[in-house]
Amino acid sequence: MSDQTSHRFVQTNGIQTHIAEQGEGPLVVLLHGFPETWYSWRHQLPALAAAGYHVVAPDLRGYGQTDRPAAVEQYSQLHLVGDVTGLLDALGEEQAVVIGHDFGTSVAWNAALLRPDRFRGVAALSVPYLPRGPISSLAGLRQALGDGFYMQYLQEPGVADAELARDVRTTLTRVFSWGFGDSPQAQAPTLPVVPEGKGLLDLMPEPAALPDWLTEAELDHYVAEFTRTGFTGGLNWWRTLDLSWELTAPWQGAPLTTPALYMHGDRDGSITLPGMDQLIANLQAFVPNLTRTVALPGVGHWTQQERPEEVNAELLKFLGGL
Repeated sequence: MSDQTSHRFVQTNGIQTHIAEQGEGPLVVLLHGFPETWYSWRHQLPALAAAGYHVVAPDLRGYGQTDRPAAVEQYSQLHLVGDVTGLLDALGEEQAVVIGHDFGTSVAWNAALLRPDRFRGVAALSVPYLPRGPISSLAGLRQALGDGFYMQYLQEPGVADAELARDVRTTLTRVFSWGFGDSPQAQAPTLPVVPEGKGLLDLMPEPAALPDWLTEAELDHYVAEFTRTGFTGGLNWWRTLDLSWELTAPWQGAPLTTPALYMHGDRDGSITLPGMDQLIANLQAFVPNLTRTVALPGVGHWTQQERPEEVNAELLKFLGGL
């Protein structure tokens, strides 16, 4: 990774946000997932900057060196899109392309939906656009998979927080090893349903070694951050799924017209959830200006860290076409 990444704090939407940035040119904002930080984009920052973009990767609300409000309801999608819109204001930019991974895709897609005047392009890694349905995604998945579904397990304040924080290195080792392309889980996917009386980590066996995309030094970076912050900020994103569904009622059926790219690994567990195959096959119906759907062979959930060169090439192709 180039060492030209600089760091600073900006005020966005009433909170102090830490950003990593590199390069000059049109603004590209990178939104990480869980359990990650700006650091999950360490391979994209230098590559996109070298191609002539001003690339900014924030620690999102609840994560890393960014503020972590105590109230759960301050983690709704409207707050998170407000943070990213406020980031553009703090940087003095009218427009940006927004790129998200994992839960960061929700914020990226919603930013494009709610503020098409500010976000001129959207790319999503792992999770496709989920148009607002007649019930919340949490309620729908609970109906399909029961109360043990992992998103349901994460709802109770304090429970998953304590489990994940008990041994941060073990937690992150298991989570990062569980979902990557060469893991047993990715090659024979099982739905993440937590058995009665068990925890989330019981689904994820201790690996013999770190995945090939993650070095001990890189793991150290994540461990230091989550040891300091805990996991509650990130978990609060799931705890507002129903609230966000209620708040986005005005956009029911609204078209997402921003030019878009969708990219996923063909071994990503996220695409095995009920209904995802149909949604991905018909994504253009909901995102009419979808330029491409890219399936990366042999890649699991940690898309841009598992295959940075391929991901960077696709992102640059998309950016160049806007």
